[in-house]
Amino acid sequence: MADPTNISRRMTLSSVVQAITSYGPISRASVAKMTGLSKQTVSEIVSSLENDGWVQTVGRTEGNVGRRAVVYEIVPDAALVASVDLGGTKVRVALCNLSGAVVSEITEPTTQGGGAAVVDQIGKIIIDAATRQGIGSEKIRVAVVGVPGVLDSRTGHINLAPNIKGIDSIDFPALLQARLGIEVLVENDVNLAALGEHWMTHRGDKDDLVFLSIGTGIGAGIVIGGQLVRGSTGGAGEIGYLPFGADPYEEESLTVGALERVAATSAIIHHYLELTGKRRSVPEIFEASVSGDAEATQVLQKAAGYIARAIAAIAAVVDPACVVIGGSIGAREELIKMIEPEINRCFPRPIPVEVSVLGNHAALVGGASIALSRLHIALFSGGLPGAQIVVPPPLLENYQENVA
Repeated sequence: MADPTNISRRMTLSSVVQAITSYGPISRASVAKMTGLSKQTVSEIVSSLENDGWVQTVGRTEGNVGRRAVVYEIVPDAALVASVDLGGTKVRVALCNLSGAVVSEITEPTTQGGGAAVVDQIGKIIIDAATRQGIGSEKIRVAVVGVPGVLDSRTGHINLAPNIKGIDSIDFPALLQARLGIEVLVENDVNLAALGEHWMTHRGDKDDLVFLSIGTGIGAGIVIGGQLVRGSTGGAGEIGYLPFGADPYEEESLTVGALERVAATSAIIHHYLELTGKRRSVPEIFEASVSGDAEATQVLQKAAGYIARAIAAIAAVVDPACVVIGGSIGAREELIKMIEPEINRCFPRPIPVEVSVLGNHAALVGGASIALSRLHIALFSGGLPGAQIVVPPPLLENYQENVA
């Protein structure tokens, strides 16, 4: 049986750290008032945290009559987390301190060696990111990796990841954890992007949102009540397989979803080629549309219609407060302007649609939010079942100043 005294001590420590994390700089008296703990208990815990290097004094309260109180905050650089966005062409790594600020970031082409070579590359980049800033790698405590595939939460196996050779045939999380020697969590990249948008820009006011990524593939991350919806096997949000667009009964639709076959990157390129006999990239097709190319506009309008239908299907099931659209295609303002009137044509009520403010850093931000929460729990609750420490996000403008 667990020692109830030890459990109580961990709960007390967690509540003190939560108060300092959320409201620091904060005085001991304010922590006591906020947590309901005695001033003596708070003083003992804060002194212990200060001695161990987790909190620091940052001045005194101002404007009070009488003696001014010392105020404390978490030491930002006492530990770091790594957030990794693994794609078929690029792998991006960000190291973040305990306040969520990016202290180092590296982007490299993804190795085409696949499997174990990808594990080695991620491990090397994480260490390099620390070394470049003169930071000891021992400060990195947790890593979260976003992958373009479906992670089976029961087995840890990665499914449906055709863009990165071999990671679906190895125990990717276990190998990476062995390579780094720290806790490693793996999550679908679009799920992380949804968490990033919620954490950084919508927490509290829009706890039900959907992040829709449109690019090489099409996927959604669903946040309901502030919590990510993964589904029983981790496949929630795989809306590229919605059964419309192309024929969902064709064999190809079991590999590339019916919706992806008409609205993702290759579909847009192919449709334009069919109409004009010219092969252009998606950015070039957007530019042609802006310049008055009727065929380019027709291609994008068709894609927008299918995406609007997908958004309507999502809204009919989960009724989100908003749909945030990102990805190499989805982030284009021109496409958003085409999608909105199509939604109005096929759905009986308005669906707020927004462009991602985090862009290609959305998954990195989501990974950092998970990693920081896990790290705080490991450090300050001792793995107490059900423990949760909510880490407030950095100010968006401050975050954007520190990223590549």
